[in-house]
Amino acid sequence: MHERVERVRAALRAYGSTADVVELPAPAPTAATAAAQLGCPVGAIANSLVFTADGAPLLVLTSGAHRVDTRLLARLLDVGRKKIRHADPAYVLTVTGQEVGGVAPVGHPAPVRTLIDTALAEYDHVWASAGMAHAVFRTSFKELVGLTGGEPAVVADERDASA
Repeated sequence: MHERVERVRAALRAYGSTADVVELPAPAPTAATAAAQLGCPVGAIANSLVFTADGAPLLVLTSGAHRVDTRLLARLLDVGRKKIRHADPAYVLTVTGQEVGGVAPVGHPAPVRTLIDTALAEYDHVWASAGMAHAVFRTSFKELVGLTGGEPAVVADERDASA
C-alpha cells in the first residue's frame, strides 16, 4: 500500500478503529464514482473538502448527496463569506499530505479543524477516502466525530439534493 494509505491506516489503529482499508478497482475521485463501486447510496460517501477559513485550513466532511454552502460555513464560523475559499490542490497537499480526490479525514501531518456534515448521521455506515483516490474505509458518523475531533454541523442547504 502507498505510504499515504499506511498513514491513514496507522491513524485509524491509533484511535482504536477496526476499519479496514479497501482498495477499489478504479480511482473514485467523486462521490458518485465511489458509490457506484461500493454499491451504496451517494449520500453515504463522506467527501473530504479542504477550505481556508479566514486564512486557516478547514476540512469539511460532507455527504456526497449535496454541496457545501459557504454562506452557512461563514455564519457557523463567524467569518465573512469572502473569507471562506476552496483550497487549491497545492495547499490541500501541504495541509493534509494527500491529494485532492483522495483526502482522508485522518492521517494528516498536523490536526486540521474539521466539520462533519450531520447528514452523514442518516447512514449506519459511511465510506471515507483512505489517502488515495482508489482507497476507502467504512466507518460511522459517530466514529468520524471521534477520529477527527470534528464538530457536527449542517454544511449544506437541506433543499440541495444535487446527487
